[in-house]
Amino acid sequence: MSQIDSPRTFPLGRHAVKRLGYGAMQLAGPGVFGPPKDPQAARAVLREAVASGVNHLDTSDFYGPHVTNQLIREALYPYSDDLVIVTKVGARRGADGSWLPAFSDEELTQAIHDNLRNLRLDVLEVVNLRIMGDTHSPAEGSIAAPLTVLADLQRRGLVRHIGLSNVTPAQIAEGRPICDIVCVQNHYNLVHRADDDLLEDLARNGIAYVPFFPLGGFTPLQSSTLSQVARRLGAAPMQVALAWLLARAPNILLIPGTSSIAHLRENLAAAELQLPEDAVAALDGIEAHGIPDGKAVNARSVPRPTAP
Repeated sequence: MSQIDSPRTFPLGRHAVKRLGYGAMQLAGPGVFGPPKDPQAARAVLREAVASGVNHLDTSDFYGPHVTNQLIREALYPYSDDLVIVTKVGARRGADGSWLPAFSDEELTQAIHDNLRNLRLDVLEVVNLRIMGDTHSPAEGSIAAPLTVLADLQRRGLVRHIGLSNVTPAQIAEGRPICDIVCVQNHYNLVHRADDDLLEDLARNGIAYVPFFPLGGFTPLQSSTLSQVARRLGAAPMQVALAWLLARAPNILLIPGTSSIAHLRENLAAAELQLPEDAVAALDGIEAHGIPDGKAVNARSVPRPTAP
């Protein structure tokens, strides 16, 4: 699919959201733990995102913990009718900032109530069940028990729609009879494409696919091919990486995060970047496995969180 032919919106639950959204994880402090250095600047980024037309925000109450949800509430409440706030449960933070699984009935129920309270909502529009797996890669294992708890909370009217994060195709297949799955949030970007087949299967079933770390996360993407294409188009490499994702499949919804208004504007401009067919072909040729041209490298000594 060429980007010219790509739709600008895709269904997410009961809403059609713009395909370029915003992820709030980076608004918390270092390691996604504690408050940001400048809360006022963080709130300004959120207001700028919505003022620029973003209507899909990704967050979680375990970012901080509580920090990003509180910033969203302070910056944006009362929310516009078309704003879809997607949160996630399934993890909690240790006193040392560690990321711990939280799948018991009590932990999941508490997480839903924490999200409702800190976002000041009566019902959560979309909640992703985040499976801890193997850091940023899913690991096989039944998800029926925690997903059943979340489905019960949905029946009680606290959750409107349910998604899954960091999951395998088998886990998605296990989950769909338990409840309707409206989105899948997995690690995917220009150089990390393990989900190629899954992405296309979800597209056939009308399920949104939301890549986390679309720009490499805390290990930014680097590729000589990406840089060459960006120079030819007069664009930033990360804009080209986002534009490639938008052209990759119609059900991809992007949530790149940043704590900078300038970077936010740069990311959002990628929605208007048209990639020529030869540029798409060159980018398609980048492989994550065994070819050094396409890779994510840690350009800065930034603590890497274990749960996006």
